[in-house]
Amino acid sequence: MPSRYVGTESISISGVTGGSQQLTVLEAEVSLTGNGWQKHPIVTGPEAPCILGIDYLRNGYFKDPKGYRWAFGIAAVETEDIRQLSTLPGLSDDSCAVGLLRVEEQQVPIATTTVHRRQYRTDRDSVTPIHEMIRKLESQGVVSKARSPFNSPIWPVRKSSGEWRLTVDYRALNEVTPPLSAAVPDMLELQYELESKAAKWYATIDIANAFFSIPLAAECRAQFAFTWKGIQYTWNRLPQGWKHSPTICHGLIQTALEKGEAPEHLQYIDDIIVWGTTAGEVFEKGEKIIQILLKAGFAIKRSKVKGPAQEIQFLGVKWQDGRRQIPTEVINKIIAMSPPTSKKETQAFLGAIGFWRMHIPEYSQIVSPLYLVTRKKNDFHWGPEQQQAFAQIKQEIAHAVALGPVRTGPEVKNVLYSAAGNNGLSWSLWQKVPGETRGRPLGFWSRSYRGSEANYTPTEKEILAAYEGLQAASEVIGTETQLLLAPRLPVLGWMFKGKVPSTHHATDTTWSKWIALITQRARIGNPNRPGILEIITNWPEGETFGLSFEEEEEQVTRAEEAPPYNELPETERQYALFTDGSCRIVGANRKWKAAVWSPTRRVAQATEGQGGSSQIAELKAIQLALDIAEREKWPRLYLYTDSWMVANALWGWLNRWKKANWQRRGKPIWAAEIWQDIAARVEKLTVKVRHVDAHVSKSQANEEHHNNEQVDKAAKVKVSQVDLDWQHKGEVFLARWAHDASGHQGRDATYRWARDRGVDLTMDNISQVIHNCETCAAIKQAKRVKPLWYGGRWLKYRYGEAWQIDYITLPQTRQGKRYVLTMVEATTGWLETYPVPHATARNTILGLEKQVLWRHGTPERIESDNGTHFKNGLINTWAREHGIEWIYHIPYHAPAAGKVERCNGLLKTTLKALGGGTFKNWELNLAKATWMVNTRGSINRAGPAQSEPLHTVDGDKVPVVHMKGILGKTVWINPTSSKGRPIRGIVFAQGPGSTWWVMQKDGETRCVPQGDLILSEN
Repeated sequence: MPSRYVGTESISISGVTGGSQQLTVLEAEVSLTGNGWQKHPIVTGPEAPCILGIDYLRNGYFKDPKGYRWAFGIAAVETEDIRQLSTLPGLSDDSCAVGLLRVEEQQVPIATTTVHRRQYRTDRDSVTPIHEMIRKLESQGVVSKARSPFNSPIWPVRKSSGEWRLTVDYRALNEVTPPLSAAVPDMLELQYELESKAAKWYATIDIANAFFSIPLAAECRAQFAFTWKGIQYTWNRLPQGWKHSPTICHGLIQTALEKGEAPEHLQYIDDIIVWGTTAGEVFEKGEKIIQILLKAGFAIKRSKVKGPAQEIQFLGVKWQDGRRQIPTEVINKIIAMSPPTSKKETQAFLGAIGFWRMHIPEYSQIVSPLYLVTRKKNDFHWGPEQQQAFAQIKQEIAHAVALGPVRTGPEVKNVLYSAAGNNGLSWSLWQKVPGETRGRPLGFWSRSYRGSEANYTPTEKEILAAYEGLQAASEVIGTETQLLLAPRLPVLGWMFKGKVPSTHHATDTTWSKWIALITQRARIGNPNRPGILEIITNWPEGETFGLSFEEEEEQVTRAEEAPPYNELPETERQYALFTDGSCRIVGANRKWKAAVWSPTRRVAQATEGQGGSSQIAELKAIQLALDIAEREKWPRLYLYTDSWMVANALWGWLNRWKKANWQRRGKPIWAAEIWQDIAARVEKLTVKVRHVDAHVSKSQANEEHHNNEQVDKAAKVKVSQVDLDWQHKGEVFLARWAHDASGHQGRDATYRWARDRGVDLTMDNISQVIHNCETCAAIKQAKRVKPLWYGGRWLKYRYGEAWQIDYITLPQTRQGKRYVLTMVEATTGWLETYPVPHATARNTILGLEKQVLWRHGTPERIESDNGTHFKNGLINTWAREHGIEWIYHIPYHAPAAGKVERCNGLLKTTLKALGGGTFKNWELNLAKATWMVNTRGSINRAGPAQSEPLHTVDGDKVPVVHMKGILGKTVWINPTSSKGRPIRGIVFAQGPGSTWWVMQKDGETRCVPQGDLILSEN
């Protein structure tokens, strides 16, 4: 508003800095959106052209460039006259304050072996602060001089404030420390719980040096020894850096608070937060907790107590009105970061933003180029893709929205949007209450495809996204609330079908897992309110409906807009109709219903159909209204709808679409045939349209809103049929899932397995599933023909013609490998191994070609299980081209894969033995472990230790090798140089001419002339 407008009433406004300004108040017509102008008092003056009060802003909305509407808010500055917890007596001003908990000295787990590590070089800047800190801690009794066989290096850590924290590198000690059940809560679960409080005021309390306040028993202290400047010290209190310190500290603080009957709070180790609706309530809670902690013996620094305040930080997150936000200082720090120049800097940047991924839609897809440069197998190369991803994620962080609060109640709608893209999955959870157009987000999740997921069909990918989304949503809002599922493709229909589609790529077990979770979640609730409702919306409210952003923002001409129904003359109300449409899953199909309501006749007319969406139903309702008007020859028609899509189309979009030949960017617009029919009929009949707001409170509802409720009820699809299908089919699918997951056991065993996991099944459903199970039928058939099949199974094959293969899973190495392809020759039991990062069809073919075809020749037969890494088109094509018969084992029938399963067990046992009881460095030990498995003794041939007779070669006992039956025997290879020593190995195949293929002890294979093998007569 121009500053020349001056009101008659003077007013003085003061700012938080103490300045003031004389302004005037006048009444003017104001609108934030350009529609619905209203008179409102505003403040104006020479240096303040327009000031709107928060009382007005709270009733308005701001529309951002994406088309989303956001409500205005304010964080009031009301800290004056509010007593702060930091003013309480007993708090310490000492930056090094340490308390002493009044409990018995704690007995903690003691390391199983002695660990001694030398001190390594430390940061020069940390030497003086650490030295002073050790002297201070020694004077406080926290550390003391000691003599111990244990020793761990000091690892100074600089805090964000610039101070140093004395920590010790206990990684080696932690590896040999016995386990202790963890009691520290999950940080994300705490955030979800705090979101659900939707509080107005908060206060936080941070205990000073909580670990150093807990005394240790004398017999447990020696293991924590460290050395500084030639003097060995140990901890008399709980140290930082030890694996069990957080668990012990959290448990003792929790016990102290429970003993003191502390008010409601949340605790994460030594951080505590309280909340309430008023500052006084929060102050009383905080004061009570501080008194309990001080009485228990803890010290609390005055600077570490914050609040009461309406905005506060807890666990690094900014909290306000139950919403969690990224703190401003964190955003500024991330925005100021320069592009990384190394893998380490890239990892540091990803670590800084990764904690806030729930605030960023499609986070994984955005940062995927950055993760590529951090992989060890890739060289660091910062290209255009990385720079674009770097800039985009910084922009997303800068504009990240607040999450929460989690609201409850019958009017709250929880909407889960899920989608599967080309590079991964994404889903988001929103809550809407009456009066909100877009709702509030509770979180954004995303991840890339793993393993064979990228090969799933589009429907399977959508089901996977919905499955992952349901798991995440249950953690936020629980499993008892109703959830509106909004995927891009139908999901629930597939879950309640009688069988898995024949074109599926995911395994039957994966499908069973999806079905079990989704159907069980859908059945939670009462008959009129199922746990999940699917809302398939091709164009949900708020999207462009085939128009570009500029076209959508362009003002639509509303010459044919109908007046409000209560302003419509009595003589015209007979030509008014209210329309609505809905869609819902009924059994395995989608069903839509369109309805029309006549306010004057007080009757509704409806039509139903299969396979459409809720938007289709809205259009069908318009066609139904036009049918009525044409049949009764009305001169005009007044349409009232709560769909912006219908209103905007009839106001002006139809003309644009018609001029564009019902196309958009060369493609037909959505439901073009229906729109063409409506456009042709509207030209012959005068139609006026009005949009009705469906989200109005009962106290503000008028006759127009009541009529809209009537047509809404008439358009609803009854859910009783849905529930019957869920009840009947859901239990059968749960029984099938339990039968598959339990290993195709019998009826009673399956029932017990499901009952132990909280799933109630009936014996009849389990019996039905077992009776129809193809796998169980195959197992029974295999057992009946066992003597014929297994007795002479391998007699017709020669060496190298038949193999059994499988994958075993091991801990992931630094090179990213976590699977081993095991290949066993069927006639001799010879083992070949091939480590890979992923169990895929491509790696299977690569392992077979390198370890089998190149060494032993092309086999005639390969047997495996029916996992996706074996049973797919790529494997089938490769086997067909090489003339190999590929046989799939009967699932859950161990004898079918007996040889490879036995070798898998031997290989794991050997790797664990070579790793000192663990699988540590298994990739380095794999060649030796394979050699040891192949040289083991058996009934048919002796191992190296049992070979007789022995003769001496250069002081070593060497087994005698016979020319007859040399395959599988231990041999010694003559060195090429006379100074060399013989090399021990195993003959595993005959080479060309008079040569033999031998595997050496180090895992290497070589073709050796027969004359170079050390032979001896009996």
